[in-house]
Amino acid sequence: MALVKYNNNSISAVTSAASIPSGAMTLIKTVTASNASTTSFVDGSSSVVLDNTYPIYLIKLINIHNDTSDKYLQFNFSADTGSNYNVSKTTTAFNAAHKEDGSYSVLQYEASMDLANGTGVQRLTAGQHNTADNGFSGEMWFFNLSSTTFVKHFMTTISAIGYDGSNEYNYVTRIAGYANTTSAVDAIQFSINSGTHDGTFKLYGIKDS
Repeated sequence: MALVKYNNNSISAVTSAASIPSGAMTLIKTVTASNASTTSFVDGSSSVVLDNTYPIYLIKLINIHNDTSDKYLQFNFSADTGSNYNVSKTTTAFNAAHKEDGSYSVLQYEASMDLANGTGVQRLTAGQHNTADNGFSGEMWFFNLSSTTFVKHFMTTISAIGYDGSNEYNYVTRIAGYANTTSAVDAIQFSINSGTHDGTFKLYGIKDS
């Protein structure tokens, strides 16, 4: 087999790169929250896409800051473009924590954060201190939200700064589960369990997956 060698002239002769993939992850929408009670992504609203365009969606959470101390981040699904956020969910959750002073560490199942076919919000984090330098950051993956055959699986990993009244600690939660509906899920909403929040939410679609 002959070895084909390329040089500057052969590269400069290329007039089209249409066959080169542009990348699988597409940024759909960035929302920057400021003193918000809720942050929502609703299919067909404000340039948001949450339909069969992509088989996988990813939401990145960047420095989400609660304005009231010792509150946590939560979310829910809608199957009617945001009229109601009450989709049944079954989930499992565990966390790891480590104090700043090294006096405590734990890896455990978190029964207080799971749901058994519950329609209420899904808790995502520990309660976080509201000092200026604290924030939740992480990512959430959603699979085949537009399916009318299957339930909708999701997975989350979020790092937070917890507070026990005297010492802050890193708190990482991993939650997985499914929205127990064969209706298409077309909206996702975030909130703090009490008070408002700031921060950046980025929605991506994953193609060719």
